[in-house]
Amino acid sequence: MIRILSGCLVLLISSSAQALGFDEARHLLSRTGFGATEAEIRALMPLDHRQAVSRLLDGVRTEAVTPPPESLYDERPDPQRWKRLTPEERKALKKRRRQVAIELVAWWYREMIATPSPLTERMTLFWHNHFTSSQKKVKSPVLMYRQNQLLRRHALGSFRDLLHAIARDGAMLVYLDGQNNRKGNPNENFARELLELFTLGEGHYSEQDVKEAARAFTGWRVDRRDGSVRRVPRLHDDGLKTFLGRTGYFDGDDIIDIILQQPRVALHITEKLWREFVSDTPDPAEVQRIAQIFRDSDYRIRPLMEALLNTPPFRAPDNRGTLVKSPVELLVGVVRLFRLPVEDPVLLVKAGRRLGQVPMNPPNVKGWPGGTRWITSQTLLARQQLLQRLLRGKEMGSAATMERGGAMETLLDDEETLRRILLPVPPVNPMPTTRKGREWLARLTLDPVFQLK
Repeated sequence: MIRILSGCLVLLISSSAQALGFDEARHLLSRTGFGATEAEIRALMPLDHRQAVSRLLDGVRTEAVTPPPESLYDERPDPQRWKRLTPEERKALKKRRRQVAIELVAWWYREMIATPSPLTERMTLFWHNHFTSSQKKVKSPVLMYRQNQLLRRHALGSFRDLLHAIARDGAMLVYLDGQNNRKGNPNENFARELLELFTLGEGHYSEQDVKEAARAFTGWRVDRRDGSVRRVPRLHDDGLKTFLGRTGYFDGDDIIDIILQQPRVALHITEKLWREFVSDTPDPAEVQRIAQIFRDSDYRIRPLMEALLNTPPFRAPDNRGTLVKSPVELLVGVVRLFRLPVEDPVLLVKAGRRLGQVPMNPPNVKGWPGGTRWITSQTLLARQQLLQRLLRGKEMGSAATMERGGAMETLLDDEETLRRILLPVPPVNPMPTTRKGREWLARLTLDPVFQLK
């Protein structure tokens, strides 16, 4: 019996230390980025799975590589000057602000395409969809840009630090009415979403907890001239509060620290990251195990992600091709994979809008629901039509330039490798019996499986 157990242990250890196969490396890169080129896949293949995960995590950045648009710093009139403007001047300024907001989203697309660490931008996207804010309400590209920087800076760092920082982030204060939260007239919007969406989840707090938390976060204001955030002591409720069974003279930081003492926080975040990177159906035992790692690390995000990406369900072959790409993942992935030149990234913003996703403009405070809800018969058709236009060079650049790009040229004579790069599982639709390069490529990208990761 002891020999049998020892043999199983040796087999398990040797199996876990094996170099990655082509399909396993592709799966890891696809789930943590925006697809993968053959070169990226083969670069991971000498490594075992844990080494490959560590390499991806080591490469995560805290800053963007792409400079922000110069228009971001256009002068914004102060309230007194705004009052003196004519209706026509105000209309022109509002139009210009909307254009700058579009340019900011285009900048983020450019960053997702150019980044040497796709996982950085995937994590930034994840936190953007978790701590949602929308330009439509914030009406300040500068504040949205600063929040984007904040999310990237903490993307794989400390969730505790991120939570404290987001509570006094300018865009968040505007989006969830935190700047209207004052002593004697508390606004509960941020406190409610902090508990329901950001940390504990629905059903793990009381209405009284929401009210008391709202009081604790009173007094923060955003200066709309320069986007700075400050606390106004006379507007802060410094009275006694009772929150989640604790009583004291709490402020917002105290509330967050009390929340983080609840085991439910680690479970809530782990479950959400599981749905983003592993599958639509979290494994309760694995979630519990990984959440404990998260708590034991004082809410460091990297140990959580390391455990998540190494969990057996993530690596299981049956798990490949079970998640739907978001519109952003689809667009960025196609551009990166085929090295398509994008003359104007604003066109990507417009393409994403047609598919149902504009970064920095989520549909509501819950963000994009994602998953299978990205795909309907109508959106699938829209995706396929867009892919046809992209690969013909009709959407982002000239067809002549695009003909020379990336995998479209180098792999057209190796259809099987091309299939394994483009699709996580075998295609649904029949392939051409006579394999002609570009027809084969078109069939692969238009197959429903291409929408999966």
